Amino acid sequence: MKVGRYAVLLAARDSEFVEKVYGGYFNVFIAAFGEEGERWDLFRVVDDEFPDMSELYKYDGFVISGSPYDAYGNDYWILKLCFLLQTLDAMEKKVLGICFGHQVLCRSLGGKVGKACSGWDIGLRTVKVVKDLWVPSSLEELDEMPSSLSIIECHQDEVFEVPMGAQVVAFSEKTGVEMFVIGQHILGIQGHPEYTRNILYNIIDRLLDNNSIQRDIAEKAKFGLETAEPDRKSWEKICRDFLKRRQNSSFS
Repeated sequence: MKVGRYAVLLAARDSEFVEKVYGGYFNVFIAAFGEEGERWDLFRVVDDEFPDMSELYKYDGFVISGSPYDAYGNDYWILKLCFLLQTLDAMEKKVLGICFGHQVLCRSLGGKVGKACSGWDIGLRTVKVVKDLWVPSSLEELDEMPSSLSIIECHQDEVFEVPMGAQVVAFSEKTGVEMFVIGQHILGIQGHPEYTRNILYNIIDRLLDNNSIQRDIAEKAKFGLETAEPDRKSWEKICRDFLKRRQNSSFS
């Protein structure tokens, strides 16, 4: 039986908190999406560490992380990442983009991203799933898809326009494109399926300390997480099933 091989394209540097508690964001992703017997590699693209183009065929899927950088920026590593994503799309490799990853994936393939007019979205958000579009597009192996799911959000940029051929499969009151798919191989998610409550708490504190957000936004976000839970198990299942082409799965 073939052993699955996957790569995390890390677009953020590990915070002291994540390094101390989880050993780095790479471990957070493996805990959320990885399974026993698989091989997962780490490429710190934010530090210009990329997979060899001649080795891409060896991978079954790629995950692009979130980032404090703008997906519409022209930093060298971001432009290099865009080229890599275009290559992976042409190869029809499975690519899962999360937050910044969702946005830069969209940009790479011809969509439009930018600063959200409505400002920061931080905390728990209910996402509405367009089931009629979702099931036949890229995750038809799922027996059951909830009509709504809660997810942790932390972003001030968003997708304005998806690439040609893409379908918007989820939205929220705050963000018009919460998820999009292209064929069987591209999935973008604006929220953070991998985040735990304490990771977001720490990010909120850091954003507050450097005056990136106002105190009322921080308090509202923390209160929301104290009174409700994200649907982490369902999100993790969606991501694993997408990456691994799993058949006959359900949310039971």
